[in-house]
Amino acid sequence: MAERKKSSRSGSSPAPRVVVLLGSASDLPVIEKMLPLLDRFGLPYLVEIASAHRQPDKLKRIVKKTEKEGAEIFVAVAGMAAHLPGVVASLTGRPVIGVPVASGPLAGVDALLSIVQMPPGVPVATVAVGSAGARNAACLAARILALKDAKVAAAVEEYRRELARGGR
Repeated sequence: MAERKKSSRSGSSPAPRVVVLLGSASDLPVIEKMLPLLDRFGLPYLVEIASAHRQPDKLKRIVKKTEKEGAEIFVAVAGMAAHLPGVVASLTGRPVIGVPVASGPLAGVDALLSIVQMPPGVPVATVAVGSAGARNAACLAARILALKDAKVAAAVEEYRRELARGGR
């Protein structure tokens, strides 16, 4: 099953700046609260499903195609063995953020360790397990892109002010 979703804010379908990759459709609930944050930060995104184990050629095609289209950051969401973020990092020189999914008998600890323990030269920024991690992945992507985009920087600062006032 393939899911190709573009940002709801992008009426004219600009190229995605953030590509969200899922190893399985069963991981979709994890990113439910992440996508509105990407919209809030003004970041066009694309969601794709491609298993690092079962569909490596598809995954490679997605990464290479979206890089050519201007993708700047990849967010890879995976559970259990969680090889997706590392494989994505091996295919691109762009930043990769790994989101471990709480699944299987170890409830995400295996995924967390798999993603965080990358070899030197193949970095993956790793966030918390589950939905909170996915939301932090959106925030981290925005903070990275805010370094060169004043509109994104302003949206990040407004979000931080809202959090300081007790918002979520």
